[in-house]
Amino acid sequence: MDTKIAQIVHQLFGVEIDVQLSRPDPQFGDYTTNIALQLAKTVGEPPRAIAQQLAEKLQETGEFQDVTVAGPGFINIRVTDEVLLTQMKREPAAFLTGQTIVAEYSDPNPFKVLHAGHLYTTLVGDVMTRLLAVSGAEVHRVNFGGDVGLHVAKNMWAIVRYLGGENPHKLADVSDDPHKRASWLSARYVEGNTAYEEDEAVKQEIVTINKRVYQLHTDDDHDSDFAKIYWTCRQWSYDYFNVLYDELEVLPFEKYYPESQTAPVGLETVRRELKNGVYKESDDAVVFDGDRYGLHTRVFINSAGLPTYEAKDVGLIMQKWADYHFDQSFVITGNDIIEYMKVVQKSIEQFEPELVRRSRHITHGNVKLTGGQKMSSRKGNVLLALDILDAASAAQAAMNDGQLDKAVMLGAVKFAFLKGKVGGDIVYDPAESVSLHGNSGPYLQYAHARARRILEKVDSITMPVTVHDEDRLLVRKLGEYSEIVELAAKTLEPHHVCNYLFELAQEFNRYYEKNQVIGSQYEQHRTGLVAVYADTLRAGLMILGIAAPDKM
Repeated sequence: MDTKIAQIVHQLFGVEIDVQLSRPDPQFGDYTTNIALQLAKTVGEPPRAIAQQLAEKLQETGEFQDVTVAGPGFINIRVTDEVLLTQMKREPAAFLTGQTIVAEYSDPNPFKVLHAGHLYTTLVGDVMTRLLAVSGAEVHRVNFGGDVGLHVAKNMWAIVRYLGGENPHKLADVSDDPHKRASWLSARYVEGNTAYEEDEAVKQEIVTINKRVYQLHTDDDHDSDFAKIYWTCRQWSYDYFNVLYDELEVLPFEKYYPESQTAPVGLETVRRELKNGVYKESDDAVVFDGDRYGLHTRVFINSAGLPTYEAKDVGLIMQKWADYHFDQSFVITGNDIIEYMKVVQKSIEQFEPELVRRSRHITHGNVKLTGGQKMSSRKGNVLLALDILDAASAAQAAMNDGQLDKAVMLGAVKFAFLKGKVGGDIVYDPAESVSLHGNSGPYLQYAHARARRILEKVDSITMPVTVHDEDRLLVRKLGEYSEIVELAAKTLEPHHVCNYLFELAQEFNRYYEKNQVIGSQYEQHRTGLVAVYADTLRAGLMILGIAAPDKM
């Protein structure tokens, strides 16, 4: 349709222009465009006069039911019933076919637990990759985490202290439950961090341990007692990550990049570009002078010769490129590292500008339960991923006579996290999220189950071939699905799908209240519409990673 309008614009005015269509309120038509207002200056005519000419030509094509001009020059278009039916049956376009996209999200650190922020980026990243896959892209889901660095050294100091020395056999006394092991490691981190901040002697011990951890990887040491403790606890963390991902029912990650792997690549790259003038030496360290670009200066190799987070991130993007030669790459993190990432990317831009051009940093705010809870893993009062899931489980069970329905609980959490635009803070309300009324995951799951119950009452289902007057609003809404999925994939904004599914369910409810389905003279026709509605709900929920149960 936009192509047809562009052709008419060129025919009438000799102008090439990108036509943008939007969906107005139904009383104004199925589409609207302000193209006449955009053309006014170029053509030298009043926008309404331009709109009138375009409307007449569009009407003459016979492809539209009605074309009218409103206001200063808006063109409102009502499509034919045949077009509505075609749109209702159309699948989202595979516009990313041939594209290789690397998606990095979740990014938990070994030796710690996943907090609510990790839960958010895991769920949002999962849906973004589903959108990209539906759009035809070859998607590689990857993860990144710090298995070396000061936080690991703090853990190792506390673990060794807890075990009464480098006694790896005593790790057998720790619970074999992955969640409890993760909590045990997190508690050690709090102990180590507290001691690091309060005791100068301990601080120096931890600095020494930090070097020992790096040396384990350099020497490929798996046999010393210190190494056995390290490798065992690191594996505990990986086991815990996998268990939680399985419980969340998210798509699996293809690769986990540990910092021990990206650090050498980052070190080599920074040292090479130091010679080329990208980085510079300062107080025995290597830094990038971000001040030259309106940013700030950051250390990439510290005075002890060890890579900082910055150098590891340099190594990460270089490793991703070597592994995938991606067309696009994106990473999702909290918005607390926006300025940090600007400096890292600006430094990489000096020697690999194409990699930066193909990369995108997507950020989000903090996650809180209603009533507010600040997160600080260093102090041990972090809001955990399990805290969110436990709160949802309790709320869902309370509403269901004490019985937990995991599919509904997960649907509640996922939808609550996904329905807001990515970027701001998320305040999670457990009771609201599990409600069967209002804009929630369980509401949509129930809507799907309700539609399936209707369809159980008929022996066969046929696709609608006509549009009755009373059908038009529902068919129009069903026809928006492919457009919405394409928009969500292009913008990487899952909330568009959430909003659409809620509006679709409301539209169907209005239709169902006014029009008898089972037992009416139009039963076959209307059950066909119910089937399309149910299938559309299920397809949308699948993109959101939410189960669409047939019964609730």
